[in-house]
Amino acid sequence: MQFELTKEFINNLISAIESEENSFIVETINPLHPADIAEILEIVDLPQAQYLYQLLDEELASEVLVEIEEDTREQFLASFSAEEIAESIEKMDADDATDVIQDLPEDVQGEVLEAIKDEEHSSDISMLMNYDEDSAGGIMDVDFVSADWNWTVKNALKKLREQVENVDQVYTIYVVDSCNKFKGILSLKRFLYTSDETLIKDIYKKDSISVLANEDSESVALKMEKYDLVVVPVVDENNNLLGRITIDDAVDVIKEEAEKDYQMASGISEKVESSDSLFVISRARLPWLLIGLIGGILGAYVIGFFEYQLKENAVMATFIPLILAMGGNVGVQSSAIIVQSLANNTLNYESIFKKLFKELLVALFNGFICASIALIFCWITRSDFYLALTIGVSLVAVFTYAGLFGTFVPLILNKYKIDPALATGPFITTTNDIIGLLIYFLIGMALYF
Repeated sequence: MQFELTKEFINNLISAIESEENSFIVETINPLHPADIAEILEIVDLPQAQYLYQLLDEELASEVLVEIEEDTREQFLASFSAEEIAESIEKMDADDATDVIQDLPEDVQGEVLEAIKDEEHSSDISMLMNYDEDSAGGIMDVDFVSADWNWTVKNALKKLREQVENVDQVYTIYVVDSCNKFKGILSLKRFLYTSDETLIKDIYKKDSISVLANEDSESVALKMEKYDLVVVPVVDENNNLLGRITIDDAVDVIKEEAEKDYQMASGISEKVESSDSLFVISRARLPWLLIGLIGGILGAYVIGFFEYQLKENAVMATFIPLILAMGGNVGVQSSAIIVQSLANNTLNYESIFKKLFKELLVALFNGFICASIALIFCWITRSDFYLALTIGVSLVAVFTYAGLFGTFVPLILNKYKIDPALATGPFITTTNDIIGLLIYFLIGMALYF
């Protein structure tokens, strides 16, 4: 049965910690999934979390440590010695251990690596730490099963039994030559159904998909999604087999990228958590707020430039919020579609102009519908045909501009290697506010003032 974390459960657990009822705590916590325990440690106070963690057995403690959020984990481990951290690290897979160590201060990282007693494990972690954490090498697992293509099935079975001890999940068998060059994959089903004396080279699948160790992790995740892969091998430039990336690692990458894009689209320039310091949170938010401030000042100057016309026709001012809101919405919608296409690699050069033309048609179509509704409403409520016509024409013009601008900007940012997610945030809305006001007043001068 799935565990449900309740306020009552937390209160009972805190009471047990305060009264040091260790047996009750162990009986309550140990049966839970590591992810559930990690969630509990993130809810209770830091000293209480550290107290709970000390009561876990070594195997469970290492699994829980992997599940704790990065920012919480950094604070959580601050009171532990290098030797204590190393004890948990030794129970983890090399890729998970690397993630944990990289969250530590640089001076502590070296101490933890030296404290790891298993030299091979320490060597694997050191190797993974040499890769960028946003690369395939940075997220790969070095524990996998492989078979030399010159082995017979019978001999391979014996060898694989020796390898599988350190591998949590065996999705497929990687086939290599005597020099560890990646040749392809062998499904477990075909391996088990083949006669003992058959050579591996006669039954493996050639031309299998692999990724380079220095390839961007987001690109790897998208490739796994595209080809429905649950695991993909990682090779170096010489096609030497280095490791594998499993679907859970790919999901983590996709989730992290989605969170980053969402924050960026909201005008937050770097990844932050609610637990971060005031300075860190402000540093991430302030740049786009300042850009919005500048945009607002420029918008005020645009209104000020037409101050005389507004004095003579004050009713025009009542529709400024409508123009601003609709322009911002259209721009964000258009940019969001393009950003999504860029993120999924579904926007190729042949379809760019087709996309632009389609966005133009969509903007015109939606503009005419909204403009017609606004025109009729304005005409009925204000009994002023020319005012209604000004509002209608302005909406069509603003829709068209905002749709094209929202489409162009992500493409330009992407061309210059800037994250196009920036285009779905304050940049689009701020720019559309200024240009939208200008369009509105110029059309007003032509038709109404």
